[in-house]
Amino acid sequence: MADDKAYEDFLNRANDTGGGVEAKESKGYKTKSVNAKVPAALEGVEEYYTSDADEPFEVVSLGFEGSDVSAEDLKRLIGHDAEVASIGEGKFDPQGQYKKVVDAVKKAGDGKVKVFRVGLGATRAEYYVVSVDEKEGRVVGLKALSVES
Repeated sequence: MADDKAYEDFLNRANDTGGGVEAKESKGYKTKSVNAKVPAALEGVEEYYTSDADEPFEVVSLGFEGSDVSAEDLKRLIGHDAEVASIGEGKFDPQGQYKKVVDAVKKAGDGKVKVFRVGLGATRAEYYVVSVDEKEGRVVGLKALSVES
């Protein structure tokens, strides 16, 4: 009978989509999301993004100089070479189920929210809900992994 490590390695190989952004030693796709102090308004948010795999929202706090963040800015901040696209808040949350997420991000930043989709391969993406905290020099928000088959 195989040991737990061998079985975990088998599962990791079976789930590898060849997208090139999966960290082999970790449980999934990871992009850089924290290099600055995390705002208190974001620390207690316990919400999940609903997709083929319900994943928790994670904190985003990245050093940034400016008053408005673009898709290219976010791409540079997270150190990712995949497609980063700006999507409307209404398209991201048409039913209003992520109101707590959006409200927490507004409170942590300048009151304006932007949503970005970061492609991680054929069936996975990360959604970033962010705002600029110009006073502290950072982009703050929450992100979640989405599995889209």
